[in-house]
Amino acid sequence: MWVLRRIFSYDNIDSVTDRNQAWELLCEFTKSDSLRRHALAVETCVTAYARKLGQDEDKWSVTALLHDFDYEMHPDAPDHPMKGEPILAGRGVDEEIRRAILSHANYSGVPRVSLLEKTLFACDELAGFLTAVSYVKPGRSIQEVDVKSVRKKLKDKAFARSVSREDIINGATELGIELDDHIEFCIRAMQARAAI
Repeated sequence: MWVLRRIFSYDNIDSVTDRNQAWELLCEFTKSDSLRRHALAVETCVTAYARKLGQDEDKWSVTALLHDFDYEMHPDAPDHPMKGEPILAGRGVDEEIRRAILSHANYSGVPRVSLLEKTLFACDELAGFLTAVSYVKPGRSIQEVDVKSVRKKLKDKAFARSVSREDIINGATELGIELDDHIEFCIRAMQARAAI
């Protein structure tokens, strides 16, 4: 049984309710450019799904940006994201967002039930993998990435070995979408954002 804790140790800090506040909070706790880029990649995919599914884009954006905000402090399971959740609670982050963040860790004991929870999980590892694939393209660009090259790299266990192939596959399954369609959707979302 999981329990969300409410810790109000940050009484002088406004509640995190929008994307800009989430970005500021992420940057406060995350100094690594690569982790910030990962948050942006996940946000891109999750927000594209929110738009497609008629969901609250701002809420989904905040969730994606903050899903790994505590990773530099607590890089090991089970500390991440459990030790970060009280910080988010103290900053006034909505319970639905905090629950989704907890649920993206398979070991948290928080089952993925809502569409937001399933989408965050489905996009997390895949967004990281798509970024890794883009780095080995001649122009190091997401514009050069396609489903075929991603599927080929998924079979190469030495490539981006820290990315869980099982989570990528299970994420698409939990969303009820074919893996190739999910990969294609996320590639297109990331390409569109990169083109801006």
